Amino acid sequence: MRSLISKNKRKDFMNGKKVLFISSEVIPYLPNNDISSLSYNLPKMVNENGGQTRIFIPKYGIINERRHQLHEVIRLSGMNLIIDDIDMPLIIKVASIPKERMQVYFIDNDEYFKNRGLQFDEKNKKLYKDNDERAIFFAKGVVETIKKLNWSPDIIHVHGWISSLLPLYLKEYYRDEPLFSKSKVVVSIYGDEIKGKLDSKIVKKIKFDEIESDTLDILKEATYLNLFKNAILNSDGVIFSGDNIDQTIFELANSTNKPILKYGFIEGFKEEYLNFYKTKILN
Repeated sequence: MRSLISKNKRKDFMNGKKVLFISSEVIPYLPNNDISSLSYNLPKMVNENGGQTRIFIPKYGIINERRHQLHEVIRLSGMNLIIDDIDMPLIIKVASIPKERMQVYFIDNDEYFKNRGLQFDEKNKKLYKDNDERAIFFAKGVVETIKKLNWSPDIIHVHGWISSLLPLYLKEYYRDEPLFSKSKVVVSIYGDEIKGKLDSKIVKKIKFDEIESDTLDILKEATYLNLFKNAILNSDGVIFSGDNIDQTIFELANSTNKPILKYGFIEGFKEEYLNFYKTKILN
């Protein structure tokens, strides 16, 4: 049964709560689909209901910097992230979504994102061989940027394959970071499964960061589906945000006894999302 929120209370329902959205894509910077649409509408909903938001996505080469008025944030850039014993420069860019009070941060690196698409090369239609490293870089880049911003989120909501290592890194690599000591992680699962595999050495690369979690066992078979399963195992709540979701994902999520929300589109279900954030995740 849908719970009703009075109009007077609804505006302040999130009461200053900070929600960090980390996604593979968001409109208007990338085409409209389930992920990009929810990654736009959920922050908007939180803002409209008294919360605060920040959004992070990769700075893919297909994003037009001039059209969307991206600019580099020098004070946040300049750090090197070590990925499998190799130094990779972190570049941070920022833009504001027109007509909305929403700021979007872009994680950039010439090796991983410049002149590149989302997960595969448009020319040969093959998955990028270093997608595993791109996901590791994105996870560490987001967290290191949040640390520089000194912005402590109450909820961290991740969307898309490239965000799927965030829960693991927050739980293990950054477990002693006080900024995230009270943060709760929510994972949205979508139905469009990416066929193919990541580099078979992904576990070795993650273990280079001295992560020894038992949940890494699931990545010994380095599929994108198992990347999402690892995210679920390291999260505090799960949202099923699409159709045609693999049955084994449902079974895994249900076996964890974590809070689950089964609504895809936000229109018509804003109260369900707000209640899930406030009463199931932040309880």
